[in-house]
Amino acid sequence: MSAATQHAPATASFGALLKEVSRSFYLTLRVLPGKVRPQIGVAYLLARATDTIADTQLVAIDRRLDALRDLQRRILSPDPTPVDLVGLARQQGTTGEGRLLEQIETVLGWFARLAPEDQLRVREVLGFITSGQELDLKRFANASEGRITALMTDHDLEDYTYRVAGCVGEFWTKTCRAHLFPKARLDDGQLLKRGVRFGQGLQLVNILRDLPADLRLGRCYVPLARLKPAGLRPAELLDAANEPRFRALYRGYLDQAEGHLAAGWDYTNMLPWSAARVRLACAWAILIGVRTLAELRVGNVLDATRRIKVSRAEVRRLVLGSLVYYPWRSRWSGQFDQCKRGGD
Repeated sequence: MSAATQHAPATASFGALLKEVSRSFYLTLRVLPGKVRPQIGVAYLLARATDTIADTQLVAIDRRLDALRDLQRRILSPDPTPVDLVGLARQQGTTGEGRLLEQIETVLGWFARLAPEDQLRVREVLGFITSGQELDLKRFANASEGRITALMTDHDLEDYTYRVAGCVGEFWTKTCRAHLFPKARLDDGQLLKRGVRFGQGLQLVNILRDLPADLRLGRCYVPLARLKPAGLRPAELLDAANEPRFRALYRGYLDQAEGHLAAGWDYTNMLPWSAARVRLACAWAILIGVRTLAELRVGNVLDATRRIKVSRAEVRRLVLGSLVYYPWRSRWSGQFDQCKRGGD
């Protein structure tokens, strides 16, 4: 049996499960080279499972914490005791998320088939991710729409975005480096730093987009240390009429997210030109993020009825454009600024 076959999950069921739980990441995974697809795909499924557990609103927080720790134990240690997530699976709003929790032992089996060094990298990134999810559950344990809890400082926001996304940039970089271009002459320190910012940028885009929905769950990721000088309380962000008072502060976070994504674009262009599949996968996530930020810059950001989402047609346009532009370095490099402007 070849190493590739030994380490690869069952292709049909692996791909089907990924497709059920992620529209955008499934697109990314399909373009990645086969040498890194199992490792990154399995890590994504495990992270998605822990995130699903943490976000199951119909289940008491103590029970979610217990389930999260049980799954964390299976990932981070050799303990073979099965994890029973069937009860949580029945509480899911989507079929895909329910099926993922039902099939978690299958996913853990795929994880066990990875090479030891890949398992170590997956354990490292899942350790950070689950620590962020556990912190989030505890922080917002008593939160509700009538009792909003906010982060305290920008350091708290930075720490959270690192734990749940910045660490993914490190994992992605180390995995691709080990399997795809181990001998390429790259500045690994800068690559890892920009990879972290890349992940943090994507997470900050999600936070800024989902602000109205999170507030109605009692979660405010905009820190009190920034709200108070603006004369705002977290509860006031529930009222869309307060958007003009919030706009300058919100715009600052949009600029911060855009700066992180610009670092991600630099990261993408530091990768070997021959690593076209990885560069394309990075580019799609960044360009979709930039287009999302452009949409968030207009309209009322506190309007809970207005959820920004890049359309399928726009995603197809971005994907096609990146494929067409790849042979021409100047056209390729200009895509980031082009997306900021919203032009073709």
